[in-house]
Amino acid sequence: MLFETDRLYFREMTQSDFRDLAEILQNPNVMYAYEHDFSQQGVEAWLHRQIKRYREYGFGLWAVILKATKEMIGQAGLTMQPYKDTQVLEIGYLLKEAFWHCGYAREAALACKKYALEHLHRDKVYAIIKADNTASIKVAESIGMAKEDEFTARYYHGDMLHFLYSAQR
Repeated sequence: MLFETDRLYFREMTQSDFRDLAEILQNPNVMYAYEHDFSQQGVEAWLHRQIKRYREYGFGLWAVILKATKEMIGQAGLTMQPYKDTQVLEIGYLLKEAFWHCGYAREAALACKKYALEHLHRDKVYAIIKADNTASIKVAESIGMAKEDEFTARYYHGDMLHFLYSAQR
């Protein structure tokens, strides 16, 4: 375990998390902001990318475990993401659909913000949110993040408007 909240704990993902991760990444409802879901090979690549991030940066997207049941209910963490001509430390999360609307996204995002600012001693942490993702905008604002910029990012299905949210120490 890396850290915990009242209801959740966070740990590095391993190969044994593949099935839970696939349940997240292969659900079109969960992946709507990405506008596509993932193949088996895509899930495997995603998992390996997180494991590489743990080694390279000391952080990545971690397994989010519900303390009450010990079930992996999602992933949340910190990744370096492109923004204009630089890289920013971003909070990201995806939860299994069955665990939406329970406050877990906010709890996980707040824990990741705290980890970035207090444990990694970063002065600032970001969230890159697709403009129509109102749920993630609400989560960002609820943990004290403010919109800093609007920009267009190119993804699988073309250019998409995104908002850059940030919080400072």
